[in-house]
Amino acid sequence: MMREIGGYMELDTARGEEYHSNAVALNSGRHALEYLIRAKKIKKLYIPYFLCASVRNLCHKCGCEYEFYEINPDFEPCFDGELDSNEFLYIVNYYGQISDKLVAFYKEKYNNIIFDNAQAFFEMPVENVDTLYTCRKFFGVCDGGYLYTDTYIDSELEIDKSYERIKYVLGRYETDAGTFYKESIANNKFFATEDLKLMSKLTRNMLKCLDYEYIAQRRTQNFTHLHNELSGKNKLNLTVPYGAFMYPLYVENGKALKKKLIENKIFVPTLWGDVFDAASPNSVAWDFAENIVPLPCDQRYGIEEMDYIVNIINI
Repeated sequence: MMREIGGYMELDTARGEEYHSNAVALNSGRHALEYLIRAKKIKKLYIPYFLCASVRNLCHKCGCEYEFYEINPDFEPCFDGELDSNEFLYIVNYYGQISDKLVAFYKEKYNNIIFDNAQAFFEMPVENVDTLYTCRKFFGVCDGGYLYTDTYIDSELEIDKSYERIKYVLGRYETDAGTFYKESIANNKFFATEDLKLMSKLTRNMLKCLDYEYIAQRRTQNFTHLHNELSGKNKLNLTVPYGAFMYPLYVENGKALKKKLIENKIFVPTLWGDVFDAASPNSVAWDFAENIVPLPCDQRYGIEEMDYIVNIINI
């Protein structure tokens, strides 16, 4: 069909580059995992208790078995099993705290590993390690994920379309979070039943407009400032990641602190609430889900907002 010419103007085409321009661009991070399960014909995943239910739901959808393992207080896997050729160890880079050296160790030890960088967008993949990323946790887009792998699906995938889901992102930019909160939640639930697709043209275009160096530096600066102010209260032994996701403040009775922060319009999530359905109450996963307070430190904010957060915590 001949391309339309003339008429009203649409969104301009960006001339920049995506940060992960060499990866497979898909419609979400969880679909990056579905892509791997299908491409590598994975029959079983070993997954941490401290993880969103979307992963085990995806396993059900794909007919892939899964088995839980624990993590230690440094976010590292407590796994000593052996893997068959169609079994993989799923490792999550919580808050960007797992080093490349440790990833390489796990790759050497187990070979079949999948590294989840959903909380570490700016960390490049370790060589020969299947690595996935999500975009919504870091940028104002409604979908998008990236995958580095050496194995590809033969069939042609449909390209996603985002224009009907982008309203809550645009709405918050011009008004406030509360007005579009329900739409944000609905968008999160949408991906539970959505098919595996390639990333939409709209999302790819938006991701080409971003100043990634500025964003990463701003996040790193904010994380560093929070850590300098709060490390004395924090039970976690943290390193400062480049382009941090959020600052994990691990304290006694984190639930009460979350409530206090939200009352002061500092919106902190519980990552992940469904852990309470799968893990034991005396497990690290349960403790972390209940008592880690993930503090915002993203590119929308600077030192002034970080100090406000610290002051509320210290009151």
